[in-house]
Amino acid sequence: MRLDVRTITESEFPGWRQALNTGFLRPPVVTAEEVADRLPHTDLARTQGAFDGGRCVATFRSFAQELTVVGGASVQADAVSNVTVSPTHRRRGLLSRMMATDLAAAKERGDVVATLIAAEYPIYGRYGFGPAAWTTEWEIDVPRTGLDPRWSGPCAQDGGRIDLVSGADVRKLGPALHERLRARQHGAVSRDTRWWELNTGENLSGPETWTEPFYAVYSNADGEPDGLIVYRADDNWGDAKQPLNRATVLGQIAVTPAAERALWHFVCSIDWITTVRTGHRAPDDLLPLLLPDPRAARIVTQADWLWIRVLDVVRALEARTYAVPGALTLDIHDATGLTTGRYHLDASPSGATCTPTTAAADLALDVRELGTLYLGDESPARLAALGRIEELTPGAVALAEGMFRAARRAWCPDVF
Repeated sequence: MRLDVRTITESEFPGWRQALNTGFLRPPVVTAEEVADRLPHTDLARTQGAFDGGRCVATFRSFAQELTVVGGASVQADAVSNVTVSPTHRRRGLLSRMMATDLAAAKERGDVVATLIAAEYPIYGRYGFGPAAWTTEWEIDVPRTGLDPRWSGPCAQDGGRIDLVSGADVRKLGPALHERLRARQHGAVSRDTRWWELNTGENLSGPETWTEPFYAVYSNADGEPDGLIVYRADDNWGDAKQPLNRATVLGQIAVTPAAERALWHFVCSIDWITTVRTGHRAPDDLLPLLLPDPRAARIVTQADWLWIRVLDVVRALEARTYAVPGALTLDIHDATGLTTGRYHLDASPSGATCTPTTAAADLALDVRELGTLYLGDESPARLAALGRIEELTPGAVALAEGMFRAARRAWCPDVF
């Protein structure tokens, strides 16, 4: 039977949601409340399904996003999400068909890159995506940190303070804090109003259950909010009536070092909390070194996170800055033909120009490697050693190493 791949209609949305739940191994039940909640926030023109005899068996959705690149500029991104194929219809090319349609539309629309969070590593490289930012999660043994357990609300070091607030407060002050973070953190992505509603428990419906977390805001000595931490805590006591409670951090925004230090020290000072899970952080996060004993924080997760697929080489390379001045001609291979060609990059710490060229290339690489290099998180020398970059001009890899790398690691705080 022919499998029909196309954008979905409003009447097909419940079946599409059921296929989505099936693909992610969630209960394949969709309520009217869930449909009423999600449908108004879904762009059906960018929502695809594969249908077998009227039944949806694969799902795919994209939406508009802004990505911060090295140097602080933003580029328009095609954010890919909700990708599933039902177990009865795998290995039939359904994802390839949906991805090709979406990337072609994104290119035509003028998006600079496509982004996604990969559930499985091997899938997306064949579509030109490369892992561009990684994530690390720590577990903190609080008694071992060496922090003073008598720490209290006012931050004696800098005159700031920490206050517990409500979800409504976070919806007011959170967006501005996130934009301040995004302006300085390459790899961060935009959040719309709906994101803040979903992540503060407002207007939830469907099968999800909501447990209200704690929200703590750090304000500097002038009373301006510079940081926010969101966490939940369990209720676990040992046999000897000793507290063994864990705090799980759901998110943290800190736009100054003082805010970062104060928020981590705060969550590690809460009575009865003996363990803190940090949630997803940048691999070079300051956290371990903010503790008197950094060994109190052990890594429990380290993995690829944000993947990038370059759609417009010229605009992508011109949008970011470069650590040292240099000029390179890149020969980009793209199996889809979307970006295949040679491009001359003339770059410096203040900006760059990039133009198509027919001149001899200095480096040859696939578009997926360009995505991996784009946020400055991966080493061109490592990729060359792996055979994934070909050096055509002696010294070109060393020059690329100096140009593309960033002083701090890329980080995306979000999953989408």
